[in-house]
Amino acid sequence: MALSRGINVGKHRRAPMPTLRESLADLGCAEVRTYPRSGNAVFVPPAGGAGPAALGEALERAIAERLSLDVRVLVLEGGELCRVAARIPFSGRDIDPARLLVTFLSGPVDRARLADLDPAAYAPDQFHVGEREVHVHCPDGVGQSRLTQGLWEKRLGLFGTARSGNTVRALAAMVTADEPR
Repeated sequence: MALSRGINVGKHRRAPMPTLRESLADLGCAEVRTYPRSGNAVFVPPAGGAGPAALGEALERAIAERLSLDVRVLVLEGGELCRVAARIPFSGRDIDPARLLVTFLSGPVDRARLADLDPAAYAPDQFHVGEREVHVHCPDGVGQSRLTQGLWEKRLGLFGTARSGNTVRALAAMVTADEPR
């Protein structure tokens, strides 16, 4: 699965989803499907091909060549996304998934780099740190939160890209729809 950062957010970073699908197919990916107007794609990676990081870099180059866009891409295994979707820590309460954000990170979280982060300073927002992701609940709306992907990137020294709870669930459903029954 590929998560492209900043595609189709604003009027100047438009990327047609057919072009994203074609780029992935040209890189050897199969059964490529995109989530509407999002820069997110679910696919079967090339057999014996490059790992997720190398595939992400190759897709970044393809997008730059085809669309003249400088876009970061994070490639995850579908199972990883499904595990993240299944363990969103705020799901046990009656919370609007549109007020949830998951920032997916390019590497494992070094919790020591977050040790001095005081959760009370960000109230009413709450966060939970996972293995390679940070979950944020924003009861007043995600646009009001100071718990942004930029904060996590700066603190952790990793590349990140955020998705709403609704998008995470929809992408997980796309992945599980492909699994053998």
